[in-house]
Amino acid sequence: MENFRLRFVPLGGVVGVTKNMYLYELYKGDKLEDILIVDCGIGFPNIDNENISYVIPDISYLKDKISKIRAVLLSHGHEDHTMALPYYYKDLGEPQVYTGKLTTAFVQHDFKEFGIDIKINTIDLNKTYTFGNFKANFIHMTHSIPDTLHIFINTPVGNIYHGTDFKLDLTPPYDRPPDFHSLNKLASQGTLCLLSDCLGAETPGLTLSESAVGESFDNEIKNTTGKFIMTTFSSNISRIRQCIDASIKYQRKVVFMGRSMRENTEIAKQIGYLPFKTKMFTDERSVKRTPPNKITLIVAGSQGQVNSALSKIASDQNINIKLGAGDNVMFSSDPIPGNEAEVYALIEKLMLKGADVVYPDIKERLHASGHGNQGDLKFLMRLVDSKYLIPIGGTIRHQRQYLKLAKQLGYINENVLLLNEGETVWIDRDKMRKSEKIKTKPIYVTIDGVISDKIAL
Repeated sequence: MENFRLRFVPLGGVVGVTKNMYLYELYKGDKLEDILIVDCGIGFPNIDNENISYVIPDISYLKDKISKIRAVLLSHGHEDHTMALPYYYKDLGEPQVYTGKLTTAFVQHDFKEFGIDIKINTIDLNKTYTFGNFKANFIHMTHSIPDTLHIFINTPVGNIYHGTDFKLDLTPPYDRPPDFHSLNKLASQGTLCLLSDCLGAETPGLTLSESAVGESFDNEIKNTTGKFIMTTFSSNISRIRQCIDASIKYQRKVVFMGRSMRENTEIAKQIGYLPFKTKMFTDERSVKRTPPNKITLIVAGSQGQVNSALSKIASDQNINIKLGAGDNVMFSSDPIPGNEAEVYALIEKLMLKGADVVYPDIKERLHASGHGNQGDLKFLMRLVDSKYLIPIGGTIRHQRQYLKLAKQLGYINENVLLLNEGETVWIDRDKMRKSEKIKTKPIYVTIDGVISDKIAL
């Protein structure tokens, strides 16, 4: 046991908010024994090319290590944590995949689109799983999507708490609060390193509960004389469900617009996460025949994406939907860092059509972040009480602010590591240190597939 060594290798998700993919490697002496992968998601390209849909992690580092991969664990159903997996599943040796119920449904749908058969293992929160020399337990956590998980990883070197995207929501509208009992029970075994979401590290206090947004939907819909249009992430099922509840209260039919929005809500209906009668919904062709004050549109495109359903409405490219006075467009999401210009340009286009537009910059409680603020982050640090900390899922500035929070709780600089993509870490009982950096490059994806050199393993 004393001969084991543990290395952490991020292939994404350390200097950016998206493209999350993390490797845990166990060595016996100098020999690699096991690899556990957590998440495999897409990111947004930082180049101006409308033909590029997104960017995915570079997995060339794994080329000669495929036989050591024991499993892929998915923390939740957001695309920046899951959507790269269909591209790489066969290249990764078709590993076993473990995740929660809603994420299972989303990922199975994605694989079906690729024509790939896959069996997802839907996890049992009461079970300990073994992956080679790793053991793992899953902890129910709250975020902006149901079935979010934190992962407690037991290794021969020490215990790791992988705490990706989360907030400590004590009053989620349709879900249970975080499972503090299991968290405390596992953490009491001793935790060597906490890897924590850090995106909210700049914001004081605790993150607003998702339930507060439901009140905003009620107020906005009640005071809207025309069409009510809400845009958010298509995977934000709790947010969508609250909008439907408010729409039903004011006798509005609901229309889902945008491919991702239609597909994700259909999946959520099938597994009982949107338990509404079919008569509550209609399609966009009926909008012209329906009084404007009897229609709610739930539309994809909250990040200003070109060719999204909301962008097409703003550009008069949708023959069924025309905006005008009395219509109200509500942005129930913040821009992902890097998307601000696109989002604000879209807001202005919508305003020019005569619609009222409300968004989080000008009105409170339109959006509740899925990421913990300073209070949430410090609370998790205290609960887990690990020796070392590594902030993940944020930019450099978020990492730096997380370090300041950690120092408020007594951590010293040497025990909090801030990483760039490709930087790796040896995590030992007595020391955590950076090791050699691996080379990575962007892998761009269009609707036709990967356009950079495809990584063939």
